[in-house]
Amino acid sequence: MNKKLVSIMTLLLSLNAGLAWSKTDKAAVAMPDIYSADIAKQVLKNGGNAVDAAVASAFVLAVTYPEAGNLGGGGFMTLYTPNLQTSEKDTLAVHFLDYREKAPKAAHRDMYLDDKKEVIPYRSLVGYQASGVPGTVMGLWQAHQRFGSMSWQTLLQPAIQFAEQGFEVSDQLENRAKWFSKWIVNKSSEPLNFTEYFSGLKTGQVFKQPELANTLKRISTLGAQEFYTGKTAKLLVNKMQQNNGLITLDDLASYQAKWRDPIVGEWKGRKVVSAPPPSSGGIAIVQLLKMKELLSESFTAELVKAKHSGIPEQAVKAHFYAELEKRVYADRAHYLGDSDFIEVPVAQLISNDYLQQRVSQVLLDEISDSEKIQPGKIESPETTHFSILDAQGNAVSNTYTLNMPFGSGVVIDGAGFLMNDEMDDFSTKPGVANVFGVVGGKANEIAAEKRMLSSMSPTIVLKDNQVEMVVGTPGGSTIITSVFQTIVNVVEEGMNAQQAVDAPRVHHQLLPKDQIAYNPELPGLVKDELQSMGYTLKKNNYMGDVQLILKNENGWQAASDKRGEGVSYVFDTELVK
Repeated sequence: MNKKLVSIMTLLLSLNAGLAWSKTDKAAVAMPDIYSADIAKQVLKNGGNAVDAAVASAFVLAVTYPEAGNLGGGGFMTLYTPNLQTSEKDTLAVHFLDYREKAPKAAHRDMYLDDKKEVIPYRSLVGYQASGVPGTVMGLWQAHQRFGSMSWQTLLQPAIQFAEQGFEVSDQLENRAKWFSKWIVNKSSEPLNFTEYFSGLKTGQVFKQPELANTLKRISTLGAQEFYTGKTAKLLVNKMQQNNGLITLDDLASYQAKWRDPIVGEWKGRKVVSAPPPSSGGIAIVQLLKMKELLSESFTAELVKAKHSGIPEQAVKAHFYAELEKRVYADRAHYLGDSDFIEVPVAQLISNDYLQQRVSQVLLDEISDSEKIQPGKIESPETTHFSILDAQGNAVSNTYTLNMPFGSGVVIDGAGFLMNDEMDDFSTKPGVANVFGVVGGKANEIAAEKRMLSSMSPTIVLKDNQVEMVVGTPGGSTIITSVFQTIVNVVEEGMNAQQAVDAPRVHHQLLPKDQIAYNPELPGLVKDELQSMGYTLKKNNYMGDVQLILKNENGWQAASDKRGEGVSYVFDTELVK
């Protein structure tokens, strides 16, 4: 990072610092880029708590990580706050904040279908009708209002500085922007302005965003309502309305983030705290972990059998995970959606009785027929993630997104931020896959003011009511399986934090039939065995960017996935009140 910018950030963050504690302890951050990592670290060293650091770094990422960090998108935040309770009534230490985008009020079920009821290509993915009502600014505001200790203005100042003075463009940002500029050509019926703002990015050069800086200044001074009812709202709606978009001033003014009860699953003496609907992530991760445990004896026996036969252990694991994941994604397509609109049977889906039923048909030595896997019977995908732990044991796991890299390709003129294309996460038509290849059903069909289903899975694992892991990742439909495998790598494989996030990952999502995706690589013998079983293999160019904080017998560790450009720190906070 530019040394001048570092000194400015340090000065700014030393102002108006919150109350500091009088002990020396460890804090940790695992972030998707160096700018957000340095700012999160500085906030914590200057007396801020985990939520303060989350707010500051999320706004920084809206500047320095424009392909996913955002003002024009939305996300989920899972929190553990044993030392941040704000009232006597606020007795729970685990929380979940849903600041997912909503469909505009003018949205309807068939809006992306033509006269023949066929899906119109790219309409839900590129351009002005692809955006849901953004939730990021309101979500960060509500988290800060409830748990923040430093002033809102102080926490936004680093992002303003980066937008005004610029930051060095990485080769990843340059390459992604070039790819996206080519990809969006001719995919929107209305002209897009993405290239006007992002086509000139060059690795190593300083990129400044004056319009975005002014937007951040307004939000800093006036709070979240400026984005939803002030000048920024008017700029956003003008851009939408001039190009057949759906978002109105009424949509923005009525948007609220929502505090929900997180999914809490019991597994191996731990509490796994994760995202509830409209995320499918928490339910799916708990299902995967519990099903794996239910089949542990059979799986161990299969590993022994494979060893005697000379079959690679990694091939057996990949097949086993595929069998579990097929069933999870069948349930996802049928049961899951926005719980404000449909009744999601959460308790049943993660109950041992139900999951015992699901694993009874798992085949450990051959492939289950995907077409015959139905949802179980119940009685009555570009994103970014960060993990933060403060020295008092409070934790934030946050995932937020524009959906595709750079969202819909629409920049709000005069405001300088990109809009999401989250409407593609609805089921545009039952049985038709979205951009991540995930098939949806009626539970996730489009409706006005409904939140679209997501795979985002910000997760906190507690052991003895203390944080053991803070974990999450981007990656579309691979988010769920990446978080699942990272947790298993730690608990059952005995890996340290860096090993757990760097290990090869595999993914199966029911469809395409019998396809296992992997990253970064699988040994040749493993590939041969899986192909001999009948699998087709696909090497994904990208399969997550896990950010993990871990407490094990060696103390605190933090790790950023080698697949990305993340930076992680464990550090002392030597502060006296």
